[in-house]
This record gives sequence, C-alpha cells and structure tokens, in this order.
Amino acid sequence: MRPENVRVCVLRIEGTNCEDEMADAFSAVGAQIEKVHLKQLTGRTSAETRRTLEDYDILALPGGFAAGDYVRAGAIFAARIKSAIGGDVRRFVEDGRPVLGVCNGFQVLVELGLLPSFEGTMSQMATAALYTNDSGRFECRPTILRNDNRGKCIFTSQIEKGRLLMIPSAHAEGKLMSRDPDFIQKLEDNDQVVFRYVGMDGGKAEYPWNPNGSESDIAGICNPAGNVMGMMPHPERVTSRYTHPDWTRGRASEEGDGLPIFRSVVGRIR
Repeated sequence: MRPENVRVCVLRIEGTNCEDEMADAFSAVGAQIEKVHLKQLTGRTSAETRRTLEDYDILALPGGFAAGDYVRAGAIFAARIKSAIGGDVRRFVEDGRPVLGVCNGFQVLVELGLLPSFEGTMSQMATAALYTNDSGRFECRPTILRNDNRGKCIFTSQIEKGRLLMIPSAHAEGKLMSRDPDFIQKLEDNDQVVFRYVGMDGGKAEYPWNPNGSESDIAGICNPAGNVMGMMPHPERVTSRYTHPDWTRGRASEEGDGLPIFRSVVGRIR
C-alpha cells in the first residue's frame, strides 16, 4: 500500500482547534486526510457529506476545547461519540486500526474508556482521568519526552527506545490519575507507558519539565493492543524543525521531533 492510500479521519466538533495541524502532520508523511465533523458520522447531515468510520484506516482526535470542555475536559465529546457511534468505534479498534488522541483528544479517549482499557476494548465507565495541573494554570511550554515503550505501541514503531523528543505541551488538565492503586504498575506490566516527561538531560522531570504533575511523569499511554495512543504534548506542532523553539541554532535535519510518530503509524498501516 502506498502512503497516499492510507486514509485518515481527523474528527472534530465545535471547540476543537488543532485539526488543521493534525491533518498537516499526516499529510507530511503522505497520507490522505479528511477533516470530518462528528455529525457526518452520525448521519445528521446531507447524504453527499455523510461518512462512515469504515472509510478510514486511522482515526485522529485533535486538541482544543471540544464543547467548551464543560463538565470535564473531553467528557461531552466522548459522550456524544459513545452514544451515537460507540459500536463503530469499538469495531474500528478491535479490527486493529489505529486511533490517536492528542491533548483534548487524549482526554476524550480516557473518557470514552478506550484508555487505559485494562479489561476489554472500551470500558463502560472511565477508569482514569486527566486532572488539573498541579500549578493550577494553563501550561504552554516546551517539554522533553522519552520513549519508554518496549515495542507494543505502533505509534513509536520507528522511534528507538529511550530516544528524547522535544514535543510542546499546552494544557490545563494533563495530570493522569486513577483511583486504582495499581494503575501505574498495570501500565508498566502491560507495556502501556509510551512517553514520559524528562528533564533537559534525560533525568527526572521536575516542574516545569513535568508541566502537570502526572504520576510517574507519564505523558502518553497506549491500550493493551498497542493501536490506541493518547498523549498530552502536541507532536503535530513540531513536524518541521522550523517550529522548534531552538530552530535558529542549526540542526543536521529539517525534520521535527514529532514527525516520526506519524511516520510510524502510517508505515505500520502500509
């Protein structure tokens, strides 16, 4: 399969605001993109604009403030997805097709029960949440991530374990927590930890390098099958070296640190 034959659905509703960057990131690795409103998948639109998840190979949930983030971040978007096309999403994941959620999209995946998904494809109720940052404010800053996945996650299939990536963060509710006392250990045992915040030298991430206080410095996780990934930092904002904060210092490559994530998943589909 050629990259241009890989079809990506970038799903949006009112309040999402990173769909263009997400689409551009997948376009940069050759995939075919369509920005799709949820109403197009639920049939609440004209016949010529209706779509189905079966039309796509990858589903991407972008960042923003879907439905104003009322109730909880991502909660309304998740409820609307589950009530209207929950069965379609479940089948999409069970077919092994990839799902990516970034920032608000990560919050939606957790609210949907697709992450961490310790038991089954989609939990009936959310078993974790992205809580308010320890600082109590919106944090928009460069963050350094380390790939800690041992090989399960398809979104890091072309990123060597231990590699450091500069991926910017921009969120107010990014502290991953659960009432399950064994939450972190289960993630570790299942190889579901994908990215961790680290300091400039790759060591322990004290604030502000961990911008939210997430336990065990977790910045991104995947489901037990490895085909659903959520992360708080925004890889779609650094597909080019020219959008890195240090781009004037000179680098050997013009490729941004976020691009390998998109290349990994499109390469796996191919």
